[in-house]
Parts: sequence; structure tokens; C-alpha cells
Amino acid sequence: MKQRKNKEVSSQELCQLVAKGMMEKKAQEIAILDLRNVKNAVADYFVICSGNSDTQIDAIADSVEEEVYKTSGIDPWHKEGKTNREWILIDYVDVVAHVFKKDRRKYYDLEELWGDAELTIIEESVA
Repeated sequence: MKQRKNKEVSSQELCQLVAKGMMEKKAQEIAILDLRNVKNAVADYFVICSGNSDTQIDAIADSVEEEVYKTSGIDPWHKEGKTNREWILIDYVDVVAHVFKKDRRKYYDLEELWGDAELTIIEESVA
């Protein structure tokens, strides 16, 4: 049986854990949308990234869940898209991770849809 840490984690800290999980699997174009000052927003943050293949976006989604759980003990409230592997959504209530296949991300264009949000782009680290 897994030991649950489940310490109190702010939405900002959770957002950073999600981004770290994405970076672990070399997700591309990681963007954080701060929705806290957007009227009628469904969460505090969206963390969005792209992957090149079904396999990569699956691995990114798994890495996000692992990173969040090992640090905070928090499991997702809801997740969907694992079957189709074109857009995997992992919902932690205050923070929602969106792992897109590249062409799907352009099609849905969440950054434009939530244009009032403060946008932060995570620069890929150079090895």
C-alpha cells in the first residue's frame, strides 16, 4: 500500500510540479496560463504542452501524475483522453494539465481561447 503524503500544496506549487513532470519527458512548448484573474475561469492554472507521438504524450501524462503524486500525494480528480492519445487532460481541480499531440494543440488553441490569462512559456533546458 502506498504511503500518502498529501501535504497542503498551493495551486502555484501544483502548477510547478505539473510542469516538472512534463519536462521530465521532454514535452515541447510548455505554457502556463494563469487564470486566477480571469472572470469565470474553471481553474487557477492550465499547464499546456505538446508531444510528437502517441507514445510520448502518454509518457508525459504518466510523468505528470507520478511527479505530482510522489511530491504531494495528490491523485487527479479527473482525467480523460488516454484512449485516443491526441489530447490528454489531467484535472487537479485548481490546476489542469493539457498534453496535446502537436496538430491537436494548434486546432484547439487554448492559449488564444483563454487570451485574458497571463501566459508564461517554460524555456526548454539545453543539455
